[in-house]
Amino acid sequence: MNSLRSPLAAQIVQWLVAPGDRVRQGDVLVVLEAMKMEHELRADAPARVLELLFAEGEVVQAGDILLRAEAVHDPAPPGARDTSVADVPQAAGVRPDLQRLQTRLGRTLDRARPEAVARRHALGLRTARENIADLCDEGSFIEYGALAVAAQRSRRSEEDLIAHTPADGMVTGIGSINAAQHGAERSRAAVLAYDATVLAGTQGMRNHQKTDRLLGIALSQRLPVVLFAEGGGGRPGDTDMPIVAGLHVGTFGAFARLSGQVAVVGVVSGRCFAGNAALLGCCDVVIATRGSNIGMGGPAMVEGGGLGVFKPEEIGPSAVQHANGVIDVLVEDEAGAVAVARQYLSFFQGPVDDAPAPDVLALREVVPENRLRVYDTRAAMDALVDVSSLLPLRTGFGAGIHTALARIGGRPVGLMANNPLHLGGAIDADAADKAARFLQLCNAHGLPIVSLVDTPGFMVGPDTEARAQVRHVSRLFVVAADLRVPFFSVVLRKGYGLGAMGMTAGGFHAPAFTVAWPTAEFGAMGLEGAVRLGYRKELEAVPEGSQRDALFERLLAQQVTNGSAEQMATTLEIDAVIDPAHTRDWLLKGLAGAKVSEPRPGRFIDTW
Repeated sequence: MNSLRSPLAAQIVQWLVAPGDRVRQGDVLVVLEAMKMEHELRADAPARVLELLFAEGEVVQAGDILLRAEAVHDPAPPGARDTSVADVPQAAGVRPDLQRLQTRLGRTLDRARPEAVARRHALGLRTARENIADLCDEGSFIEYGALAVAAQRSRRSEEDLIAHTPADGMVTGIGSINAAQHGAERSRAAVLAYDATVLAGTQGMRNHQKTDRLLGIALSQRLPVVLFAEGGGGRPGDTDMPIVAGLHVGTFGAFARLSGQVAVVGVVSGRCFAGNAALLGCCDVVIATRGSNIGMGGPAMVEGGGLGVFKPEEIGPSAVQHANGVIDVLVEDEAGAVAVARQYLSFFQGPVDDAPAPDVLALREVVPENRLRVYDTRAAMDALVDVSSLLPLRTGFGAGIHTALARIGGRPVGLMANNPLHLGGAIDADAADKAARFLQLCNAHGLPIVSLVDTPGFMVGPDTEARAQVRHVSRLFVVAADLRVPFFSVVLRKGYGLGAMGMTAGGFHAPAFTVAWPTAEFGAMGLEGAVRLGYRKELEAVPEGSQRDALFERLLAQQVTNGSAEQMATTLEIDAVIDPAHTRDWLLKGLAGAKVSEPRPGRFIDTW
């Protein structure tokens, strides 16, 4: 650790170190205050403090260096595994027609194009077939349209097309995923993978036809879809079709019709532009590697529009697309992306047996005794769900609310929680959009929802309202009013105003139950603000200074007592006050009796 930067605009409350001090990894260095909440900044490595650059009481901006310190202490390419019946050993005396077929099928496989595969591996990337082999259970994938070639017979020989445009640059088929856990019937999935080694993974007329064929099967048989979307968009070189612009193609409409009907997963590594990106944007979830670039137009389209000359790496890099919400899950490489895709699909394939339970006693320590001290609600999420089952979604965007899929007692659920580390848990436009779409996702696919509440309400102020806050946060109410899945609310600490109602499906009596921890406190608005507004005359009647401060603290203490969880329970505004360690048991019993209603026709999941 050479320096410590402030993650947000705040005031320095207390330094816990001085120049010359030696600190260990995890030691608290300084306490900051923002939005009336205190943030601890810790050492990320052992170090010796050299200099403090701000004094207690000073205001710092996000990114400011707070202290200086000094420290005191290409993977091998994955093996190919082809995914075709052409791998079946040839028997002696095979008749000529079968021999021709086997030879022809063999030319569609990776081993028939060693130079293209080597170039791919040199980039640290896998081929489309390698990704499919990793995703699908071994031997389960059946390929559709393997013999297709690019629609360019008028300008290229048959031999050239077979050699250089196998499967017309897209591998499509049906396989099983997670069959060992969920059985053969529930594990079937449609898989489409653009092949970046063939014409840069562009969309040709034949691979549009292949896509449409498989999407029709997926919709009719209610199969989840996994799309490996890397590629450069539309292909202008297909000359065999008598078309001008190709804007009549039905692929995009067919793909969009899957929304809300089946789980749709998009996976990206490398470059994904134009038409490929349009399909990706229709997916329920986007899983992308750090080396990915995603954009509605690649360099050629940008330059053609007179917008400048850019390298592909400058358009939609993963850091940008993760922060703005395009990417739901950011991973290191394709192996990680495939692992997440398998995990994601498992939540829509049913419950599992023998799910390991967490240490629920840890829940008692999640909320600090100091009611102003921030904490990480992800600790509560981890301690509620089955061990290693939590899959956070859209982690780079809408920091005010965490969203994740998980299991409780083996049953898949959607889990969301306010984040006191961001704006004290206040819900801004991004957080509201993120949560509302998450509710749609769970609702479409029949997952019960668990909401962990700790919010002072919706974010307010001129700057906030300039971002259409009214419209964005109201999505929580509109989406919740259409829920067909059970909803359970647990108030961890702050349950204030409309924001708390938005986190409880529209109101505290809307969920199947709303319970609170003993640390919970309630009010129509933040208690500090309620005292300042409701008792303005009394406060102004007392001299400014210590006397007024003392009166404020007495009035606030009274409000805290009146708004306590126990008081709320006595008026039946909540259903119970529970030991935090009993939360998982409440959820298990609630889920055991939970019913999912039949979906309404025409449902879909917003792309945003």
